[in-house]
Amino acid sequence: MALEIDQFMCRSDNFGVLARDPESGETAIVDAPETAPILEAVERTGWTPTVLLVTHHHGDHVAGNLDLKQRFGLKIVGPRSEADRIPGIDETVKDGDRFAFGSDEVHVISTPGHTAGHVCYHFARSGVAFTGDTLFALGCGRLFECKPPDMFASLKKLAALPLETVIYCGHEYTEANARFALSVDPSNSALKERAALVQTRRAADQASLPTTLIEEMATNPFLRAHDPVIRRNLGMETASDEAVFAEIRKRKDIF
Repeated sequence: MALEIDQFMCRSDNFGVLARDPESGETAIVDAPETAPILEAVERTGWTPTVLLVTHHHGDHVAGNLDLKQRFGLKIVGPRSEADRIPGIDETVKDGDRFAFGSDEVHVISTPGHTAGHVCYHFARSGVAFTGDTLFALGCGRLFECKPPDMFASLKKLAALPLETVIYCGHEYTEANARFALSVDPSNSALKERAALVQTRRAADQASLPTTLIEEMATNPFLRAHDPVIRRNLGMETASDEAVFAEIRKRKDIF
């Protein structure tokens, strides 16, 4: 049976997530932006969390760690190289690690870029990936601790997942990301249709997520540095994919 997921808002634009294996009842929290909305989700669903999976050390992803650990006695798992900055961490993981989650298996993918130790969690059986602040719907994370080649390599890892993979990310940035994406890929009909749909959903106060990898591959400019139309729009027809990605990220930073 596929993973059951409850997604909700935290802070101003963070997503909170509860993910439950229906066979075992094991429930994970993915990142802890703040305590209150997570407790409300636990009350609403009746799912008692057993583990907290942390993607990276930023405060808007770990602020609720200690409160949740005290309330539920859960285990906190996070990236090994950021362990000293993740409150309450019990177990560390690195690239390539795998661990059981009920009837599923979680694959850990190291994705440096937004932070140097960022990891993503791929629930292989369910076909779901939690990408934190690495891959966003129609975007990617800002580079705080790494250089463009690091993030480019990380996105290539995620792009290698099965195309039907369902993607949950850390923030509701999709509407703004769509406006930027259209600035570098304005003739992409799939992108224009998606941007309009996102605008409609957000106007109705509906979440833009989840997305799918196949949708991102068709519309997310950060996964499309190879695309000849984008390269022509940037005047970078003969540049490397890595250089095109770096230019797209640079333009997004000042958009």
